[in-house]
Formats: sequence, C-alpha cells, structure tokens
Amino acid sequence: MSTENSQQVVVVDIRMPFLSMVVFMVKWAIAAIPAIIILMLIGSLIASLLGGFMGGMHRY
Repeated sequence: MSTENSQQVVVVDIRMPFLSMVVFMVKWAIAAIPAIIILMLIGSLIASLLGGFMGGMHRY
C-alpha cells in the first residue's frame, strides 16, 4: 500500500437514534457476560495451578 494515494479521515460526529443506541448498549452488556465468565474461569484455573505449585513447595 503506497502512501501517495492514502487519505486521513477524522470522524467528528455519529448520528444515531437514542433508542437504537440503547439497544446496542444492552446487547453489548449481554455479550460481555459470557466473556467475563470465561475470563474468571481462566483466572481461577491459573490461580489454582499457582496455588498448587506454591503450596507443595513448603515442608511441614
């Protein structure tokens, strides 16, 4: 891609009806729920693995 033919664009305004924006944001929030659950499962797996490795290192 050459820089000779490229143009810079600046977005200054987005016209979107309020109700459409509300629906979009509700869908966005609903879609975030499974993502948060997946991230929590990954975090708990990592924490349990690290806890298992660190817990097995000390002697009684």
